[in-house]
Amino acid sequence: MDTTQRTDQQRSADRRRRELLEAADRVVLRDGPQASMNAIAAEAGITKPILYRHFGDKGGLYAALAKRHTDALLDSLRAALDAPAERRERVEATLDTYLAAIEARPQVYRFLMHPAEGGTAAEQGFDVGKHSAPLLRRMGEELAQVIEDRLDLGPESQQLARVWGHGIVGMMHAAGDWWLGERPCSRAELVRCLADLLWGRLAAAGDRVGGPGF
Repeated sequence: MDTTQRTDQQRSADRRRRELLEAADRVVLRDGPQASMNAIAAEAGITKPILYRHFGDKGGLYAALAKRHTDALLDSLRAALDAPAERRERVEATLDTYLAAIEARPQVYRFLMHPAEGGTAAEQGFDVGKHSAPLLRRMGEELAQVIEDRLDLGPESQQLARVWGHGIVGMMHAAGDWWLGERPCSRAELVRCLADLLWGRLAAAGDRVGGPGF
């Protein structure tokens, strides 16, 4: 098989994978944590063994969907952090971007963070923490890199940036999870309260000389 044939086959496989993920997204939007491999296969017009051939098992499908949505969310968060605005406004915009994303697609959020709610995951031995924790760690590392690139935090800059990155992501996740379930206040009010909590040393830190501001 020549290179052209391999490339065509890879493109075809990539396209088919995207189509299957889009079908999975439609089922997740409809069913949330109750989304099953049977329902996803039916939505895609294929049998479950074919779905397994592409993703291995529910964990493989979950990981692919998680990457798809996390990539999109991280792009949005970076855009909010780099917007031409005052630092406080960018902090609020970043918090709001995360909360708006989980508010807009709560079923997707629950599927990714609380898959056992539907019962199917637990019945199949699906390890929730094994799959959801890496999403939060990845977001924490990405935010830590942004903080380190943009703020002058002194000789322990890298360590402090990682502490802040993971701490901020943990705060957003915990507060957002609680807020999405109870809706005790408006999104704007939650954003303001969380930004107030962050606004101590973050406001006082200087920008790095010659680098982009935070």
